[in-house]
Amino acid sequence: QVQLAESGGGLVQAGGSLRLSCIASGSISRNYVMHWYRQAPGKQREFVATIASGGGTNYADSVKGRFTISGDNVKNTMYLQMNSLKPEDTAVYYCKLYDGGASFWGQGTQVTVSS
Repeated sequence: QVQLAESGGGLVQAGGSLRLSCIASGSISRNYVMHWYRQAPGKQREFVATIASGGGTNYADSVKGRFTISGDNVKNTMYLQMNSLKPEDTAVYYCKLYDGGASFWGQGTQVTVSS
């Protein structure tokens, strides 16, 4: 069974930075895709960024140029570097792993950006 654990959330002023981490444990294949999603209060969960095991990345338009997704296969860890944060980035951030036809979610980490 795969388990995901996010960390790195917190309170930051607008314009600041945070780095989120997602550590994966369990049996993971060499062909996987990992994602960051976020959910703001009263809104649906939305896609933020994705990284494939081969290194390809994709971003939501709202975070392009500000967020960077990366991964460390040795540490089984995915990161989301968030720069130039805006109040509208406030949300619970979740990591998701898609592997072998199954999806796994972490418990989320809160990011709050004050104006």
